[in-house]
Amino acid sequence: MASLDFEQYAANFFVQPTPEPRFEFTGLFGTTLFYEDYEAAVAYFTAVLGPPTYVEGPGTRGWPIGNGWLTLLQGNTGNPQNVEITFTVATPAEAEKLHAAFIAAGGQGEPPSDQLMYAPIRYCSVTSPQDTPLLIISPLTESNK
Repeated sequence: MASLDFEQYAANFFVQPTPEPRFEFTGLFGTTLFYEDYEAAVAYFTAVLGPPTYVEGPGTRGWPIGNGWLTLLQGNTGNPQNVEITFTVATPAEAEKLHAAFIAAGGQGEPPSDQLMYAPIRYCSVTSPQDTPLLIISPLTESNK
């Protein structure tokens, strides 16, 4: 894959000096998606991630993702729009493995590539059968290219 010049990228896009944060965040808890075609969405994510860890009634399913949760809820006004779900994994090989699993379960996507997005990453995009954009990324270092 192509060589990436992070120093030039950072000089072009990162504000210097870095603005002071207004809050002491420790993470982002998770993502909640409302699906009209709820059963199909649950089946798709179950095919890739395994059975949900959290089950509440007939209309809530959740999977732990890192230090947060991916939660699906029964909705009645279509499927998620104007949203992209980003999964961060440890290595480019793990990103490609998850990308392949989402494709095998019925998603569509482009081949993985190396990109600059806040840092050098392996970038793997997928669109679920319910038209939800999914992005899988991993840190890209000289040792794991």
